[in-house]
Amino acid sequence: MTAVKTKPIRLLLVDDHQVVRVGLRTVLQNNWGITVVGEADSRATAVREAKRLSPDVILMDVRLPDGSGVEACREILADQPETRVIFLTSYADEESALAAILAGAQGYVLKDIDSNLLIRSIHKVFNGDSILDPALTQRALDWLQSGLGQPGPLRDASLSPQEERVLALVAEGLTNKEISTAMQLSDKTVKNYIANMFQKLHISRRAQAAAFFVKRQA
Repeated sequence: MTAVKTKPIRLLLVDDHQVVRVGLRTVLQNNWGITVVGEADSRATAVREAKRLSPDVILMDVRLPDGSGVEACREILADQPETRVIFLTSYADEESALAAILAGAQGYVLKDIDSNLLIRSIHKVFNGDSILDPALTQRALDWLQSGLGQPGPLRDASLSPQEERVLALVAEGLTNKEISTAMQLSDKTVKNYIANMFQKLHISRRAQAAAFFVKRQA
């Protein structure tokens, strides 16, 4: 009997640096059961190419020239929920990791990852698993759990309806500019809502706001 050939994983590369895309394509193309079907260097191109190519997995950078990879991830998954997204980034901060997770990404790894581990990560995500860089896992969990044990003010803070809307959008990873567009408010008004919200919740970072929002939905 002839062995059945496993269908290769169709991969889309999203990074604004050509040298990074060339390096990734060199490592991954037509190897290890992975086929690079396309590339994108911006948020808009990523969304367009994802719709055109319907990749199985997308390797996505966090920072893009016309927005964030988190925005692209959220937009792509809203239209193509079966697509799997892995963030491959240089940014080892809990805020970016939480925003990526809240946007629906299945992985968040750093660019210094070993190539063999990256390949295994792509296969794991393709097969339904979720992955986080070990260096980020505990930090992200700490941010999520930081609200769980906070007494009094954090738990009982009374936010206005507009502040509640801002909190939800912050938790989705939206920037101030995106929030102002979504709520049809000025940038200054959004900044004021966020400042008031942070004061009421006794927090100082957007990741803490996201953690509070996630905790409250549990």
